[in-house]
Amino acid sequence: MRLRRIPGTREKILEYTPWLVTEPTAWQGRWQSYIAGRLGCESPSPVEIHLELGTGRGRFINEMARECPDRFWIGAELREEVLLDALELAKTWEAPNLAFLWINVEQTVDIFGDGEVDGLYLNFSDPWPKERHAKRRLTHQRFLDRYRRYLKTGGLIRFKTDNEELFRFSLEEMAAKGFALEQVTFDLHKDPALASMELSARVMTEYECRFSRQGMPIYRCEARLLPEPVRVMPGSDE
Repeated sequence: MRLRRIPGTREKILEYTPWLVTEPTAWQGRWQSYIAGRLGCESPSPVEIHLELGTGRGRFINEMARECPDRFWIGAELREEVLLDALELAKTWEAPNLAFLWINVEQTVDIFGDGEVDGLYLNFSDPWPKERHAKRRLTHQRFLDRYRRYLKTGGLIRFKTDNEELFRFSLEEMAAKGFALEQVTFDLHKDPALASMELSARVMTEYECRFSRQGMPIYRCEARLLPEPVRVMPGSDE
């Protein structure tokens, strides 16, 4: 969806410190230090980092940050008009455990170090329906290779979409890249197991609210990053 450019938006975004991280690459491998500064802790215990790619207007990540204050939440968004809404929402409740990156999601591999992110959220990403655009889908193998670099072993990608073709494509891509698929559902809000699922399954994005009201099914899965298999060299005793 193309958004109308609103004059002055860029300037307004830059006013939203501390929620906007203006030089995120400087924190690669050092995000626990950034979090300590935000939380005012001199010698903190490590805090789980949860990253949403394509945070939109911020409904989902703001609610998750409020409900899970023991985790630190980071939202990445390029579109300035919706990012401003997310920042304004964070400011309304003076979010202490939430930050935003004004970036293209491809840049995240240069922003987070190996195993630095505990959880990754892909909510209603652009489906790029034409086959020639498949490599742009955020669940394509080329993106999954990037996520593997900064998602910790055992960490989860939590994926929601209203697009069945994208969902089936994503399941195949994730399995092919060695992720273990869990809690796969083809109609989340009619799934009898929904009440027992973790909070992120029940917290809805702006798109999800709209689609659910229209009676459209919501597809969701979790993909767990498994350890890399041990390669045994020919002639090894193992």
